[in-house]
Amino acid sequence: MKTIKIISAIALTAILGFTSCQSEENSQVGTNPNANSSTSPTASNYQRATMNDGSDDDFLDGNACTELLFPLTANVNGQQITLLSKLDFTAVLNIMGQFNNDSDAVTFSFPIRVRTSAYTDVTINSQSAFNTLKQECETAESQGKDAISCVDIQFPVTMLTYSVSLEQTGSVVIQSEKQLYTFMKNLQDDELFAVNYPISVTLSNGTTVQIKSDAEFQNAISECVQFEDEKDAAEDTAEEVEAILSGTKFKVETFVVAGANTANDYANWSIEFKNDLKVVAKNVVNSALGEVNGTYTVSSETEAFVNINFASNTTVSALSNNWVISTYSNTLITLKSKTDASVTLALKKI
Repeated sequence: MKTIKIISAIALTAILGFTSCQSEENSQVGTNPNANSSTSPTASNYQRATMNDGSDDDFLDGNACTELLFPLTANVNGQQITLLSKLDFTAVLNIMGQFNNDSDAVTFSFPIRVRTSAYTDVTINSQSAFNTLKQECETAESQGKDAISCVDIQFPVTMLTYSVSLEQTGSVVIQSEKQLYTFMKNLQDDELFAVNYPISVTLSNGTTVQIKSDAEFQNAISECVQFEDEKDAAEDTAEEVEAILSGTKFKVETFVVAGANTANDYANWSIEFKNDLKVVAKNVVNSALGEVNGTYTVSSETEAFVNINFASNTTVSALSNNWVISTYSNTLITLKSKTDASVTLALKKI
């Protein structure tokens, strides 16, 4: 999935230290039959949820395992650009967004520096080394060694530590994702832990929830992963539909408003979606009626959308809407209004 991070094969070189302290006042001092080992699902969940997130720059490097470090220079669709911070991402996206029927090409001026999922900073000296790192990422993901970036844990979080005999040995107050990742990564076979619940987490859908157990944390992960999967599927749909629309002429096959099919009102009109996000309606019978120009965008959330915008008071202005993509093929796209599902539009390729 596109918003997940994975453990890089590059070894962790910077280890944070922690201070453990015995707390006789803690309500969980003593034995704890629910303590977790380093190989437990709970340990895996917390480690995966706290890896370094390298997904923000995936449009540039195509690698969710690595975070690009600044400064760096890249050639984007033939244009050289130097990036000093994430603020320069906008300039890259503007170049990529000039046309929607081209294949965006990005090459870096090596060496570049990246930060891995394990918080290790690495210098990449060549395209081949860059490709190897990307392949390692894909291999690890296929093996189920992926990390989860759709849960943000609110810190501080306290971890209670136990011996294998389930006697508490101390507690550790964790202040950041990096510290929690390192704590989980460095657990030894003879060390157990328990999370001092409750804790708060924020999911990628914007919901903040209080977690009171390991099981509830697993449920929160399952919920947000499902949400991310829906977003990924919608993004794939948007990309495919945009490719079908771009540079192609369509006719109105059906246009149902208030239960009536008004497609005949547009029988003499073609709708052409240009590759620069312009849309042009032409009367193919009476050229004297000229053209009606508009714009369109294809986007996604947990559904995919086609937004069509023609000027008001034109023959085709009623087609303006934020449409939800219902079904699509290479020749037919069916849409429904985002605000009124009873209003539907079907566009058939000419």
